[in-house]
Amino acid sequence: MRVLFVLILAGLVLAVPVARAELVVVANPRSGIERLSEDDVINVFLGRYRRLPSGIAAEPVDIGDDSALRARFYRILVNKSLPEINAYWARLVFSGKTRPPRVVDSIEAALQFVASQPGGLAYVERAQADRRVKIVFELTE
Repeated sequence: MRVLFVLILAGLVLAVPVARAELVVVANPRSGIERLSEDDVINVFLGRYRRLPSGIAAEPVDIGDDSALRARFYRILVNKSLPEINAYWARLVFSGKTRPPRVVDSIEAALQFVASQPGGLAYVERAQADRRVKIVFELTE
């Protein structure tokens, strides 16, 4: 009986989806934007747009070269792995067309950058967004 209970309990635990923190894109409150569309976020973070819809120069930042947060962001946003994103940027940088987002070491550094740059954009978990920044896009898995 006890073995059956353990098996049922294990099955329930495996059936419950793992809660993941929601990712959001944050901007400087002085950016002149209230919301970004998914296309806007894709185009800014992939270097296709150099300006925000408000006309301010876009300054996106990536968090860590190989961080799990960065990998998750690009997987959700464009369904690409970090090696695919790195290859994409290698081609663009080699051709001289654009430059990749600035890379910072931590979420705190990303938040500080966004708070200090009118065109700053970063991705963080919703709970990490504080009053220095404004949420302008929510990613859905």
